[in-house]
Amino acid sequence: MRIRWVIAALSALALALLTLNVDFPTSLRHLLRPASAPSTGKCPANAKAANLNFTLKDIDNKEVRLADLKGKVILLDFWATWCGPCKIEIPWFVEFQKRYGKDGLQVVGVSVDDTPDKLRPYVRDLKMNYPVLLGLERDDVQDAYGPMLGIPVSVLISRDGKVCGRHTGLAAKDRFEFEIRSLL
Repeated sequence: MRIRWVIAALSALALALLTLNVDFPTSLRHLLRPASAPSTGKCPANAKAANLNFTLKDIDNKEVRLADLKGKVILLDFWATWCGPCKIEIPWFVEFQKRYGKDGLQVVGVSVDDTPDKLRPYVRDLKMNYPVLLGLERDDVQDAYGPMLGIPVSVLISRDGKVCGRHTGLAAKDRFEFEIRSLL
């Protein structure tokens, strides 16, 4: 019986470390973390095109076309109100939108499983100053930026529509800022 508890505890610890996107020794990073933007923050020459051919509704039931954002640096964040790491990142994204919006950054939140009624007070309380779109039952959008093995998933898209970085779990605020600034 004790061995089961040890295995369960180690599994929970491993899952927590993956969710938090903890920095591991270089020799282990490739095993424990999904690929993300290169350390230079620049978009790789072989970056794939982002699929921006989606129209989603925002919390006020207005349609938002992702393709209309081409020409801006997009931070596309897949999140949920119940997600702990998401609650940590959202104030950073509010700050980034305020600081870099005038330079061409557009943060876009895609709530993966919340209804508009649940989202409205949440968006108001966190003073989210960027579009929050409804991703509930929109597996097509999640699949286009997946696989999504957990949330948050944040995708950095260049002005010319290339996927330049992707973070699964909680990434460091300064890392996000570095990557954003390198694309602006």
